[in-house]
Amino acid sequence: MAKYERAGAVAMACALFVVGCSDSVDPADGTGAGSGTPSGSGATGTGGGASSGPGVGGGVGDSYTVTFDPITVSPGQENTQCVTKRLTNDTEIKVGKIHNELQAGSHHLIVYRTVDTEEAPDPVNCQPFADTLDPAKGAPLMVTQKHDELLELPAGVGFSLQAGQMVRLEMHYINATSEDLQVGATSTFYEMADGTFQNEADFLFLGNPDIKIPPNAPYTVGPTFLPLPDKVAGANFFGITGHTHQWGKDVKVNVATDKADTGTEVYNVPGWQWDEPATVIHDPPFQLPEGGGFRFTCEYQNGSNQEVGFGESAKDEMCFFWAYYYPSVGAFVCAHTDQIAGGIDICCPGSIACSQLF
Repeated sequence: MAKYERAGAVAMACALFVVGCSDSVDPADGTGAGSGTPSGSGATGTGGGASSGPGVGGGVGDSYTVTFDPITVSPGQENTQCVTKRLTNDTEIKVGKIHNELQAGSHHLIVYRTVDTEEAPDPVNCQPFADTLDPAKGAPLMVTQKHDELLELPAGVGFSLQAGQMVRLEMHYINATSEDLQVGATSTFYEMADGTFQNEADFLFLGNPDIKIPPNAPYTVGPTFLPLPDKVAGANFFGITGHTHQWGKDVKVNVATDKADTGTEVYNVPGWQWDEPATVIHDPPFQLPEGGGFRFTCEYQNGSNQEVGFGESAKDEMCFFWAYYYPSVGAFVCAHTDQIAGGIDICCPGSIACSQLF
């Protein structure tokens, strides 16, 4: 295969991975299973913009809330929309907690810090996960698929937000009912106490787009071994969340030295639920073996009469997880695919294919 053909194929696989990140219809309310981040009581925001309020817990500074104001969603409607708003912090702050709340139908939320200069307070259609590939545009801070989730970073670890930081809320919503539904979301940032910040946190998306589930049948993707860029060596991983769509039954993640190594378990949630996936917090954090990576498996039970493949539609499936780590060397989207002969590992930014996606 010619070099440019190979690069094009890699870019196509990576593009599939990035845009295929919406969830399926038939959402169900419930509580996450297994060990995950605790549900917390956070500050409330006002109106359609960002606001400040009292912090929570001892030794915490102000809090700042951004809202995706409620909108009416018709039966059967599914979409991904974004709002971009400016925080009211007048100096740079370090954030040690983020609390997201989603209304019924607001099925997953991605919170970004961005370099946008103009607010866009009214929801507009947007491409799922698009800016995760380009650090010049910003970076994701948190993904939530639960209706109430608190991410509490390890002591001394935080996200840096510039004065008047622009924040984008990317919300995928689905109305699987027969009546109009009000959907919306809030994201509240809790400032760390002065003098406590030591390390910058960051975020990874990792997965495998090679999904082809027969009708009315079980199916397993993996185990897939995915090495990470050398610059991530020595990173401390403290949180992992698995993700599939409606036919997903389980996601398991190990750390391993190479493809032949079964590795050590870091994510295995009894009773795992695709619609309320637990975030497993590691205290103390774990590191990858030298030269190693993640080994992960996704399990499914297709309850439909159709073959199910990878993608963003309600009839498609996903196999990936996100991981929080420090100290930051940037946010990455990484995938392994065997759609190219011999298999290909892709990490963006950094791959020659990534520039074809911006």
